[in-house]
Amino acid sequence: MTIKAIIFDLDGTLIDSMGLWRMVDSEFLNTRGIDVPEDLFDHLPGGNSFIQTAQYFKDRFALKETTSEIMQIWTAMVTEHYAKSVPLKDGVSQLLERLAASGLKLGLATSNSFELAQTSLRYNGVWHFFEHASTGDMHLMGKPFPDIFLHCAKGLGVEPYECIAIEDTLSGVQAAKAAGMHTLAIYDADSIRQHEQIKAAADAFCADYAAITQEIMKLREDI
Repeated sequence: MTIKAIIFDLDGTLIDSMGLWRMVDSEFLNTRGIDVPEDLFDHLPGGNSFIQTAQYFKDRFALKETTSEIMQIWTAMVTEHYAKSVPLKDGVSQLLERLAASGLKLGLATSNSFELAQTSLRYNGVWHFFEHASTGDMHLMGKPFPDIFLHCAKGLGVEPYECIAIEDTLSGVQAAKAAGMHTLAIYDADSIRQHEQIKAAADAFCADYAAITQEIMKLREDI
């Protein structure tokens, strides 16, 4: 196997943001007189892209806002946090520097929007490492479908089997595996209910970015 690219998810993988999104879900629904159901994301039809999730909220809760308006509201709710306070996970910056120095191409495959991804990674000083970003506001089937990962590989000019994907959720791991990529899962507390399933689906489950680095080095000794 010749690895030419590493493709990262964003939320819960590169940045510690999943708790923020739980707060957004709660505030968004509560201000409309709706309690957050325990199974909020257990029955997403068709994928979890930014567009598809907004449509799911509209349909499930009979919201008066359009899908575009819901996306705009969510973006407004989190932009300041992404621009000023949401940090990278420990070890991310150092790993990105090593990967870029080795000549590997780096891509982003996120269900989040391009605007928020760019805002967050610019704030953290790492946006310039990414040669291509495939995002959830593009008209692609969301995870667990492979479309976002396949789109990113194409944007990087590589074949899916030449990529390592790094993810934190079960749907993300399933999407990357469906795309034909070697898939590493990174620990995130928000996904703890699915950790056993994630471990079974991924090629390796890593506690931190030191472990991620070791797994990459098994396939690319020059890292």
